[in-house]
Amino acid sequence: MPIATPSQFAAMLDSAQEGGYAYPAINCSSIPTLNAAMKGFADNKSDGIIQFSTGAGQFASGLNHKDSTKGTIILAEAAHALAEQYEVLIGLNTDHCQPENAEAFLDPLIEATAARRAKGENNLFQNHMLDASILPLAENMAISQTYLKKCAEHDIILEVEAGVVGGEEDGAAGSEDTPDEDLYTTPEDMVAVHEALAELGRFTFAATFGNVHGHYKPGAVKLEPEILKKGQAAVQEKYGQDSEFDLVFHGGSGSLLSEIRETLDYGVVKMNVDTDTQYSFTRPIAGHMLQNYDGVIKVDGEIGNKKVYDPRSYLKAGEQSMSERVGKACDDLLSVDKTIISQF
Repeated sequence: MPIATPSQFAAMLDSAQEGGYAYPAINCSSIPTLNAAMKGFADNKSDGIIQFSTGAGQFASGLNHKDSTKGTIILAEAAHALAEQYEVLIGLNTDHCQPENAEAFLDPLIEATAARRAKGENNLFQNHMLDASILPLAENMAISQTYLKKCAEHDIILEVEAGVVGGEEDGAAGSEDTPDEDLYTTPEDMVAVHEALAELGRFTFAATFGNVHGHYKPGAVKLEPEILKKGQAAVQEKYGQDSEFDLVFHGGSGSLLSEIRETLDYGVVKMNVDTDTQYSFTRPIAGHMLQNYDGVIKVDGEIGNKKVYDPRSYLKAGEQSMSERVGKACDDLLSVDKTIISQF
């Protein structure tokens, strides 16, 4: 099945919201990681989301260029071709883009979708993220309004963030020393986001509730999912049940399964997964190198073993392992066996 159309992607979000589950959004940076994500979704009969950071785009464009926009377009076009092999729906998203990078990164990607649409083709992307959370809320919403209007012209959903996710990730606004008070979105913030954006187009919202990017032991990150419940209630009390946000969960590594599942009750429909899948891809490759050190390295004048230093031998192991971790994310988020592809 080709990459989801805008209407199919909207239906995915609606189905998750109504069904109390969420989609893993898997960060990818290469053909093997794209295949791993798609295999993980397909093996679990789960629709899902694949996303690219600015850093992934730089990597994909090659060391001589490090062109985040060019590389991201290359990855997205590859995803469109690869997705035709799988019987699940997959949406494409770009991850954190800070305001100072938006003109050089998001604008050309939106234009690339516009060019496709002019030829009668599917959107290149169904979703983009603008992370202006480093700005005061009023400034954040002003630039978010600008980009939501641009996206809405082409049936692209915009993901926004208010409150800062701590830790570090490509393009994210937070840092390891982000003050605790900035890690929590208030009900007043959530009302302000609704008032600023609801009339302009469809958007998803990464409200923060103690999230931290990076890798942590289970239970090490102190989340307060109740913040999402209170914020949703504040908005719905003022604007009715239809004002419920489609929420996004960032920085989930180290979260307890009970906390992840609790967020599904409060409107989370997308959860980013990056650190855990990076590790799952790399771990079997490290094992391969250690177990076959005298084959991957020419030791004492020997010639090594082509079968074990052929990159395919260990990249396949990484792909398999990462696909299994994607499957775990589907299970955690209750999206297993819930593909809606039969509706289309």
